[in-house]
This record gives sequence, C-alpha cells and structure tokens, in this order.
Amino acid sequence: MKFINYLESITGVGIYPLTSFIIFFLFFVGVSLYVFKANKTHISEMSQIPLDNNDK
Repeated sequence: MKFINYLESITGVGIYPLTSFIIFFLFFVGVSLYVFKANKTHISEMSQIPLDNNDK
C-alpha cells in the first residue's frame, strides 16, 4: 500500500496543508514587518559585531 493511500484514509487530512500554509504565511509576514520597522541604526550596529576586534 502506498503512502498516499494512508493519507486518503485519514478523515479531514486536507486541513493540514492549509494550516501549515497559514502558519508559514503569518510567520513570513511577521518577520517582514519586523525587518521593515526595525531601527536601522540598531541593525547596522549588530551587523558590525562580527567585524569588531575589541576583545573584552
């Protein structure tokens, strides 16, 4: 028996791809809003951390 046959036997299996897509879409929108609204000077400072040679 193929894997697709197992999935077809589950009642309401069609909701899982939709739920996964909605979760991914909301996460993507949330991260995009965070990136566009973030303080640019803070992002610039954070991007320089790997290049900072000041050992503490």
